[in-house]
Amino acid sequence: MERSLRIGILHYSCPPVVGGVEEMLHQHALILHRMGQSVCILAGMGEVFTDVFPVRIEPVLGSRHTQVSKAHEQSRKGDYGLLKKLTNRILKLLVDWSGNLDVIVAHNVLQMPFNLPLTLALRRLATSNNGPAVVSWAHDSPYFQHHPPDFLHHRPWMTLQNPHPDIHYVTISESRRVLFEEQDRAIKWKVIPNGIDPVSFLYLDPKSVKLAAELDLFSRDLVVVQPSRITPRKNVELAIHIVRGIKLLGYNILFILTGAYDPHEGRAVSYYRRLKYWVNELKLKDNIAILAEYRFKDRTKLVPSRIFIRDLYLMADMLLMTSKDEGFGLPLLEAGLIKLPIACPDIPPFVEIGRDICFFHLDDPPLSTAGRILEYLGRTNTHKMFRHVVSKHVLYEVCKNELLPYLFEITGRETNDTATP
Repeated sequence: MERSLRIGILHYSCPPVVGGVEEMLHQHALILHRMGQSVCILAGMGEVFTDVFPVRIEPVLGSRHTQVSKAHEQSRKGDYGLLKKLTNRILKLLVDWSGNLDVIVAHNVLQMPFNLPLTLALRRLATSNNGPAVVSWAHDSPYFQHHPPDFLHHRPWMTLQNPHPDIHYVTISESRRVLFEEQDRAIKWKVIPNGIDPVSFLYLDPKSVKLAAELDLFSRDLVVVQPSRITPRKNVELAIHIVRGIKLLGYNILFILTGAYDPHEGRAVSYYRRLKYWVNELKLKDNIAILAEYRFKDRTKLVPSRIFIRDLYLMADMLLMTSKDEGFGLPLLEAGLIKLPIACPDIPPFVEIGRDICFFHLDDPPLSTAGRILEYLGRTNTHKMFRHVVSKHVLYEVCKNELLPYLFEITGRETNDTATP
């Protein structure tokens, strides 16, 4: 099997320094490592914040190093001696760090005016015949300002605006691409968007992450959860028929039923078998996960915990309840607490505690209820933004489908198999 890529990520600073670029650097490193790639970080400020992969801190690469600031000041007056000295020093450092790397992903340092010696050294490294490929990952540019400082229009600072023929250019949005290409239309920029890692942002339990990967949870059109015990009173068969209705309307839906049943109680066993019959009869095996007897692909049994249930709420689009009768309705409160949209029958306890949720009648046709739910979600702004985020900006998917194939392409390598999130 083709070995993994050796990827170096470079910026002025890294965690625990707080900033958007620092967070993306951190998340890219974590996810690429999770995907089986060899990752290391080089930064000027910050700390060795993890032992999962190498992190190297070299203060001369920072944006506030005293010698760098002095070199900037002197260069604006026409004295380039210290600038050249620091450029040579940083180049040796970069050569030492990158000797075994396939590619360097440099965040912002080739566009921003915070360490010009680093910019010049990295451009010189890019001309090396046996060195790593260099990617300029650009978040911003001082030339986007209406009136950038005058010194940026003079040598050597204009280097920040001039693309290098041996460097690969990436930016984070179409709007940024337009601005960069307006500076030099001879260079075509690749757009790879930023993203978010639900695993770390939501502090998801490893079991939750494992289930999400096995069920392709983040690639679905709709994920619906029902934390109900498997008893006739919960009316789960109605939920199954509603799911079928949503599927018939063209949605790749996943319905997760979390509750257990008593395998020693004859009525519960009979009801569970009836539900399984409907799942098979309606061809919904890929759309419904009944966790009562779920086993992971490695054959280990899933035992849902309170944290696991919370994670399902956080990863779902909607809570669906179909009970014929309830004394209260605690799942509605749980969903309400995290702003999860809710659909449920208009039985008295649900009506008593529910506010601005999707009510339906138990005797309505399931296809009609499916349409009502989709219409409700279409009016729910938080749902639309949530679905946009998980379908377009889950960082693992961005890395798997866009970033990593791009890095393999520019290094002339075949794409390797990647690990699951």
